[in-house]
Amino acid sequence: MTIDLASADALLTTTRAVRKRLDFSRPVARETVLECVRISQQAPTGGNSQSWRWIIVDDADKRKEVAKLFQDAIGTRFTEASNAAKAAGNDQSARVYAGAQYLVDRFHEVPIHAIACLEGAFPPEFAAMAGSSIYPAVWSFQLALRARGLGSTLTTGLGMVSQEEKTRVLGIPDDVTVYALLPVAYTIGTDFKPAARPAAESIVHWNGW
Repeated sequence: MTIDLASADALLTTTRAVRKRLDFSRPVARETVLECVRISQQAPTGGNSQSWRWIIVDDADKRKEVAKLFQDAIGTRFTEASNAAKAAGNDQSARVYAGAQYLVDRFHEVPIHAIACLEGAFPPEFAAMAGSSIYPAVWSFQLALRARGLGSTLTTGLGMVSQEEKTRVLGIPDDVTVYALLPVAYTIGTDFKPAARPAAESIVHWNGW
């Protein structure tokens, strides 16, 4: 198999965290979401466990319930962070935080909520390690979305919601752990560009620190 490097590199370098450019008005077909989940199933997992589980919420009333959990967990912390960053002269961070608050406040309008889970209830000391078995699949899911003209961003606010509340709204069993909530929508335009980053040489240490 020959992989077109230019296309692959473009996909990898322009898949952005999309917040303010999500199109809330355009529906997303279930089969499109399933295609992206199928691609995500090829991601590696620890011990080849394949314990990914996805909850896809497309019902408007259920989305409102999920959004309420998320909004109550986040509150106005991104607005406060944006104001603090702006006061410190960090305009780029201020814009990012403002965009995050915009999404939180309008989360109920997002046509698809994709919730990435792992089977298993993990003690805190193992939760991060277990996450290494879901985040590669999440990133594959996001790349597949981007290739189809959709966008998303990884949020972890549901992690601050009690298991009881998640069970009440979504029926999540006690032995399933939520790792990410992703808004999924078509993007307003597809002209995303690579972000400014430091030179690779400035963050790489060869053969030790």
